[in-house]
Amino acid sequence: MSRKKNRVVVAVANQKGGVGKSTTTINMGAALAGMGERVLIIDADPQSNATSGLGVDRHSVEVNTYDLMLGEGEIEDGIEPTSVKDLFVLASSIDLAAAEIELVARMSREHSLNNAIDGMDSKFDVVLIDCPPSLGLITVNALTAADEVLIPIQTEYYALEGLTQLLRSIEAIQSHLNPRLVIEGAVLTMYDRRTTLAGEVSAQVREHFGDAAYRTVIPRTVRLAEAPSYGEPIESFDPKSTGATAYRSLATEWRKRHGRST
Repeated sequence: MSRKKNRVVVAVANQKGGVGKSTTTINMGAALAGMGERVLIIDADPQSNATSGLGVDRHSVEVNTYDLMLGEGEIEDGIEPTSVKDLFVLASSIDLAAAEIELVARMSREHSLNNAIDGMDSKFDVVLIDCPPSLGLITVNALTAADEVLIPIQTEYYALEGLTQLLRSIEAIQSHLNPRLVIEGAVLTMYDRRTTLAGEVSAQVREHFGDAAYRTVIPRTVRLAEAPSYGEPIESFDPKSTGATAYRSLATEWRKRHGRST
């Protein structure tokens, strides 16, 4: 099956935990929806942070990402609306952790998610996949399904540690599974302008990624940390906050890179 015209599938990936993958997926998705894009978030992390952060009860859905990857459901049956207009989510499940093992013996196991997305009838402009903090088979599925990968990088010591492994994995997937995959960009998260460290890490990331590093940086704020507990993206939880402003800027920058009107 072929990818729907103009649909962009973005894997939000970094094997390090706690770097803001789910926060970026949720809030970039909400910002894009507010700009007229029809957005689907696929929660591919067994921790289900994107699911709960969007106010969806993972126990109440008919089909989740686990079912999809095991071929036991149709993606259309699992798509849930959120409180944000034009923003939808496919919920995760703790069972997804078992998918790593269950998929091993299956033919074309790396293409399970790609096949589901390509077979989707719903007219989404952007699909964001929230990846788990690992380079296992679930992340491989996400990268095989994606057109591009966005890498959130926390501004902390060892921020680039392990990044070489991620880039090697992406290169292997480009060579063997998904030649259309590109590294769309890297975005600095949890940025504290008051610290020298933030500036140093920023310089390292920009040197490493060049033009692929986003100009927009995501600040470390209390409001961004609070929003998930209310099941809302920052765009609706506190639209005037610095976090909401940053994610709107990130979404605007992404759209400009893709030649979409603002």
